[in-house]
Amino acid sequence: MKISASFLSSSNIPVDLKRLNETDVDYIHVDVMDGKFVSNKTMPFSEMKNIYKFTDKRLDVHLMVEDPKKYIPLYAELNTEYITFHVELMDHIEENLELIKSYGIKCGLAIKPNTPVKSLVPYLPLLDLILVMSVEPGQGGQSFIPETQHKLEEVRALLEAYHSDVMISVDGGIDDQTCKLCQDCDILTSGSYIIRSESFQEQINKLR
Repeated sequence: MKISASFLSSSNIPVDLKRLNETDVDYIHVDVMDGKFVSNKTMPFSEMKNIYKFTDKRLDVHLMVEDPKKYIPLYAELNTEYITFHVELMDHIEENLELIKSYGIKCGLAIKPNTPVKSLVPYLPLLDLILVMSVEPGQGGQSFIPETQHKLEEVRALLEAYHSDVMISVDGGIDDQTCKLCQDCDILTSGSYIIRSESFQEQINKLR
């Protein structure tokens, strides 16, 4: 199981990024919020671009924004493995996925708890990653929605039906208990459980 660590709930981002860099975590999960698609807003790119000063881990960028094409070229400049945005946007999805690919970066679609899995079907041939939200996006520290287990099973069944090797990630309320409900995943995205602990590596080990 791969682990992507979110620093959304960090109270000292530089220090926590340095601490994460000393672990064997696979990715740093970067939440980007514009205050429109979700109510919260994260730091501007002018600050976020300095992430390279604190970690050389590959980035897993989650765009919770209304206009992904404004952010894709910016985050493509960083040490980014994945850029994911939301299927609920409905407009220009293929165009934005192709834009991500044009930078040689893997592209993904995120899906909210109440969005039907079938909404992903038209885009499967273009995808490298599906990010299943196990909380409502926009706020760190929320509790895992138990029904997510069935949604993950549904996504896995869909991928098998289409003979697709797209990766599945899950994000929201992931800890050493809820991870047991996420066996259909390839990547666990965890924030508070790691960031608010004494030993980042110990928590990462428990998730694996």
